Amino acid sequence: MTEADAGPILLVGAGRMGGALLKGWLAQGIAASRVSVQEPSPSAEVAELLRTAGVASVSAEIAAPPAVMVLAVKPQLMDEVAASVASLAGPGTVILSIAAGRTVAGIAKHFPPNAAIVRAMPNTPAAIGRGISALYANKAVTPAQAELCETLMKAAGETVWLDDEALMDAVTAVSGSGPAYVFLLAECLAEAGEAAGLPAELAAKLARETVAGAGELLHRADLPPSQLRANVTSPGGTTEAALKVLMGQASTDDHPMRDLLRAAVAAAARRSRELAG
Repeated sequence: MTEADAGPILLVGAGRMGGALLKGWLAQGIAASRVSVQEPSPSAEVAELLRTAGVASVSAEIAAPPAVMVLAVKPQLMDEVAASVASLAGPGTVILSIAAGRTVAGIAKHFPPNAAIVRAMPNTPAAIGRGISALYANKAVTPAQAELCETLMKAAGETVWLDDEALMDAVTAVSGSGPAYVFLLAECLAEAGEAAGLPAELAAKLARETVAGAGELLHRADLPPSQLRANVTSPGGTTEAALKVLMGQASTDDHPMRDLLRAAVAAAARRSRELAG
């Protein structure tokens, strides 16, 4: 650990994402004694983690202001929760929010003027340390606070910083919601295999392992997705026949699958903006 991440951590909300972050922090060596959790209804898994790791569960009071307060609550609950915990922050506390769609300005209204606030958008592969998080900091955030927030989010996987908060809606639509698109692909691929005559269990296994393996190849290969796709596609072969259905016959930049994903991402980004209120 560096000097930047040497202070107390208060995690407000330990649901699926908050719990994944907590698990990652402990796995990367952050001492349980540094972490406090405020979660009125922890899952059995989170409750067991708190018990076995020795992480303190707190209600309305803590001994001292934290170095960082992580708001890991649903966007719809942000106003209520932020207002209830604002008094726990001190002058040196940085607020790190992972609530989708909730802007820095919307969070700041619950805290004193010039509060240091970092907004982050992780995704569900954070649960296995393979997520990616985009972060945006307001001008009150110091370099040390930015480093602390990045350290905490790196427990979930890769991180990137944004200079423009307006990009966060598109980030949410691509990487925040993106795992669901991939899971839907696996689901539909399994159903298509079953429709083609495969037993349901076999079709599901083939689809799951194919999507997982292709994702790992994409992760490891130093090639763009378009080249990896081309490497699988022999002229006149089975893959080309399938891609003509997904991509259309014409070799243009617009095709059915691209149009559908663009529409899906646009819808998710629009909903992210709506959540900001």
